[in-house]
Amino acid sequence: MKTVRRLLYRDLIGSILFVSAAFLALFYFIDFVEELERMNRVGAGAAKAALLALLKLPGHAYQLLPISTLIGSIFSLARMAQSSEFTILRTGGLGPRRALGLLASLAAVLAALTFLIGDFAAPYFDAQTDLMRSRFTGDPSAAQRGAWLKDHQVVDGQDRSYSINVSQANARGHLLGVRIFEFDIYGGLKARIEAQSATVDSQGLWRLEQVQISEWQHIPPAGSQSLQTEREQRQVVKESHLPSLNWQSSLHAGVIAAAVLPADSMSTIELYRYTQHLSAQEQSAQAHNIQFWRKAFYPFACFVMVALALPFAYLHGRSGGISLKVFGGIMLGISFVLLNNVAGHIGVLKNWTPWMVSAAPSLAYLGLSMAAFAWLVRYR
Repeated sequence: MKTVRRLLYRDLIGSILFVSAAFLALFYFIDFVEELERMNRVGAGAAKAALLALLKLPGHAYQLLPISTLIGSIFSLARMAQSSEFTILRTGGLGPRRALGLLASLAAVLAALTFLIGDFAAPYFDAQTDLMRSRFTGDPSAAQRGAWLKDHQVVDGQDRSYSINVSQANARGHLLGVRIFEFDIYGGLKARIEAQSATVDSQGLWRLEQVQISEWQHIPPAGSQSLQTEREQRQVVKESHLPSLNWQSSLHAGVIAAAVLPADSMSTIELYRYTQHLSAQEQSAQAHNIQFWRKAFYPFACFVMVALALPFAYLHGRSGGISLKVFGGIMLGISFVLLNNVAGHIGVLKNWTPWMVSAAPSLAYLGLSMAAFAWLVRYR
């Protein structure tokens, strides 16, 4: 059995690596052309464009690994079926259950690799790409994005509601152009804090620099009645300037990093933290919840891909050439990606349960592959 495992894994891994390299080469060329045009505008040159395109490869590898697993597995198993190698393995004791177990073990390794690339390598290299692009172009804002945030606190038994605008922020918690709006219980503006820059630590302490504070104070006119409401009172604006100010918030550096990152470039833990923050602030978290569950389930797509490929090993060698079967595998992969994306958009519109929306395409294709596998084993 050890010899069978070595033979099967060597052929499968070789095919998957070949397909992955072909896809990555294609995407690298596309990214290089795009970056070359961008770098030529600032006179940066082709070498820097090539480096930026290279840094994008981990993100592409994360997106392509399940599809490469499907196409490479179909190519390998169909070739083995056409040359009767798989038939010989079956007569040598490789039953359907054992074959499924061997492929599941390989899929587990590929799923772990997909998770590591998607949660660690891809986010890191995406951030490095933004930083290098800003350095090459001389535009610091190229690596930074703006964000609107919401915070709710209870201080001394009083509810305090804040809306926070950050003009430029990066994933390391450094902020530029910070404006903090505090509202009263009626929704009226109570205070505004503006700062040129700020840093946020992991405990939610904001260190604001070059601070301007505007406070709207309610002053009743002379001779006013006690029944007069706060909103009917006269307002006076009090201005003050401070070189620095420490402001405690529930928004820590992890939430800030998640807020300024595109949803598809966040790690699983960053998505989880951000969805928890949105839910705590009573904001709509449906889209990010679906993205979180898609990210969590995505490595398990490798299991679905090898399950889809296994029935091709039980097809007769004369039932279509390898090229036709590989083409069918590409169509299966495209349809899986399409259904996965469409399900996510429909789930946002219909407000469906996020984990069910994310798991449904994988479960549907897994059921389809198992049904085809069982039919081929029984009747072919």
